[in-house]
Amino acid sequence: MTPFDRPPVGMNLARTAKLVAQAFDAALVEAGGTLPIWLTLLSIKSRELANQRELAGMIGIQGATLTHHLNAMEAQGLLARRRDPDNRRVHQVALTEAGEAMFLKLRNAALAFDKRLRAGLPDERLAEFAEVLAALRANVEMPSFGRLLPAFPGDKNDIPARSRKPARNVKS
Repeated sequence: MTPFDRPPVGMNLARTAKLVAQAFDAALVEAGGTLPIWLTLLSIKSRELANQRELAGMIGIQGATLTHHLNAMEAQGLLARRRDPDNRRVHQVALTEAGEAMFLKLRNAALAFDKRLRAGLPDERLAEFAEVLAALRANVEMPSFGRLLPAFPGDKNDIPARSRKPARNVKS
């Protein structure tokens, strides 16, 4: 048995996370939204009149990327921005009536997706899975983990042949 007869946990997790994320995004698109819209609406809804800097931090994106999303969402009538009276450089963001309606529509899509995703899994297994994910996250957050990253894979023979890319012929 070689180490690659069964995919490493990280590889399996990455593939599964990508597939689930794509399916979730498709469910949001089907409901008339996107993942960035959902995350933005959810973040605004959970914290009324959040400023743009706080909102970018909650969503986990850069300020410039958030500005792009907010401009599009404002043009769609989903949110309104106004200057903070105490700091004119800061914009506060709030949902409009259309934004509230889109939030409810996407929330229903997210809940339906979650229900389909959990189908057939007993609560005990889901609780155990949440604990495993938390442990994996904690392992990655350990300072010693960062020192290991450059060492993997340590040798080209650690990578299965089918996943190695052939060298490109570059003309000089």
